[in-house]
Amino acid sequence: MVRTFHQILLWPLQLLPLREDSQIHHHWELLEKDAGGVWKEVDDEFCADPDAFRERHYREFVTFLPYVQRLLYGEGAKRRSMAAYGESPIKVYRRLDVATARISFPERNAPVVFDVRHVDLYFFYDVDLVILVVEVSGSDVPLDVVQDSLHRFGRAYPSGWTEQGDGINCPRKVEWLAADGRVLAVSDYEARKQYLESVCRERAPPLAAHWQYLLNPMAAHHTDQAGALRFRQLEYYRMPLMAYLAVEHPERLTRGDFARLAYATAPGDREALPFSDEYLARFEQNHCYDKYYDEARSGSRLSTRVMCCDHAFLIVGDAARPVFTDAERGVLGQFRHQFFLLGLIAHMHKGALLMMSDRLVQTVTRLNIDQQETVRRFRVEIRSLLEIFLRFTHRYWFHDVSDHVQTREVFHGLVKELGTDRLYLDIREELKDMGAYLDSDLLRRQSNIFLRLTIVTMIGLIGTTTTGFLGMSSLIAATDHHLGMKAIYVAVTAAAFALLTLYTLAKSQRIAGFLDALTNERLPLRTKVDSLLDIWRQKR
Repeated sequence: MVRTFHQILLWPLQLLPLREDSQIHHHWELLEKDAGGVWKEVDDEFCADPDAFRERHYREFVTFLPYVQRLLYGEGAKRRSMAAYGESPIKVYRRLDVATARISFPERNAPVVFDVRHVDLYFFYDVDLVILVVEVSGSDVPLDVVQDSLHRFGRAYPSGWTEQGDGINCPRKVEWLAADGRVLAVSDYEARKQYLESVCRERAPPLAAHWQYLLNPMAAHHTDQAGALRFRQLEYYRMPLMAYLAVEHPERLTRGDFARLAYATAPGDREALPFSDEYLARFEQNHCYDKYYDEARSGSRLSTRVMCCDHAFLIVGDAARPVFTDAERGVLGQFRHQFFLLGLIAHMHKGALLMMSDRLVQTVTRLNIDQQETVRRFRVEIRSLLEIFLRFTHRYWFHDVSDHVQTREVFHGLVKELGTDRLYLDIREELKDMGAYLDSDLLRRQSNIFLRLTIVTMIGLIGTTTTGFLGMSSLIAATDHHLGMKAIYVAVTAAAFALLTLYTLAKSQRIAGFLDALTNERLPLRTKVDSLLDIWRQKR
């Protein structure tokens, strides 16, 4: 039996730009305008009222390094009044109309009711990204029901349908209920025709009705739903999750139980493994953080296991230990605050990088080298992305969030499983390649311009020297000559100067060598004279 259960879903979504001529967009302003009062800004998620500031707020704050503190909480009141960047770059909006979630799972007769603790949207300044955060909780929940919730609840749409018409790996039904019991929204995983038509027509699946209800007034980019705030899907339709399980008699959990929890798979035979022995050979080394867990000493203080994979982060511990279940000073408080923020930062990093990767793909897709306008727009968009990446790197990107050993190691584990370091390097290399291409293209165009100017200068030099010689020379008095003789003088002079110019160009490489030797103060006079004579010497 799981005495206390918390599940947090974090789903990053890409927000489409509001204006083509701007890099920084305040999407939350449209949310306030179009939501009709459903979404309310959380003025200070951390807590601005000194009378309400508790020890858990203090513990949360001091966990992080100073630059992470400034990202999450902004500056203090005095500092905020002096600096334009005093406020946190994170904007949080919350809706309070959803009180409970009633979920019906396949092969279970009775639905399960969870309390909805939070439904939040996290916006990030200068990053076209929003993260939907939904936290549900329950008490005295059987382990197999928890496994079903981890496996099925966070599904944005079905991957297919069973013979009975249920969405594969999805709940049979999800209902959002208000505090008075009213049904606010119901899932539609069984609407097979609707999903098929959308993918066939729009090349994009619709969100299940209950998830779209939570996101209103935001709308998917491909739908006909009214609203200026549009989003695109970035990740897999299975929403990443974090979970806390205070388990009765954790020593009874089998290796198969831990594997199913870590990978958030469906319930099954507790004595059997969900995957092959070979696949799970290094399960503990790769996915378990066992600093505070020792199977041989079950029932002791070493009964807390942290597990992580690319789509799930879980903490499992003993429900009988007050330090594990304490929401103020214990592990439950850490999970809902410190560990949640670790997950938020890690998924923000990955979502922002995926957003930039998507925009790179769109930019290259719109490029048509036969149309000058698309080439010009490509250069502008690549420069814009380079600037966005630079600002993201300096404002949001960091490898360490804390010097607290457990917090630091857990964050490194999250980053490793999400692959954000590799993704960051890939995006940086792609942008560097794009920048190098733009620079080389600029140099090529400049060299073409210089070549044209050189040709024009050469032709003009002949004409200028010819007219200058004839106009200033006192050797030839051709004023009284007839026009034909004047033309002969001009032609002969122009031909002479043309031959001299061409001869100079032919010897230009040797002349350049002589000039280089002449300006080198370390060379003796004899060497400089030899360099001058080399202009006319026959090369062997």
